[in-house]
Amino acid sequence: MAHHKSAKKRIVRNNKRAIINGTRRATARTFVKKVEAAITAKDKTLATDLLKTAQSELMKAASRGIFHKNFVSRNVSRLSAQIKAL
Repeated sequence: MAHHKSAKKRIVRNNKRAIINGTRRATARTFVKKVEAAITAKDKTLATDLLKTAQSELMKAASRGIFHKNFVSRNVSRLSAQIKAL
C-alpha cells in the first residue's frame, strides 16, 4: 500500500485511466467485429463503410497508446485485404 500522498493519488488516477482505456479498447474491438460480420455476410459495400469507421477508431486508440501502431496497421491491412477478396 502506498504511504505518500502522491503515490495514493497515482493509484486512483491509474484505476480511472484503466477503466477509460478498457472502454476505448472494447469500442475499437466492437467496430472490428462489425466489419468481420459484414465480411462473413459477404456485404462488400457495408464492410467498406464499416472499415472506415473501424480504422478511425483503431487509429485513435493507437495514438492514445491503447494499441500499438503496428498492431493497428496489421489489422486494418488484413481487414481491407479480406474486403478486397470479396
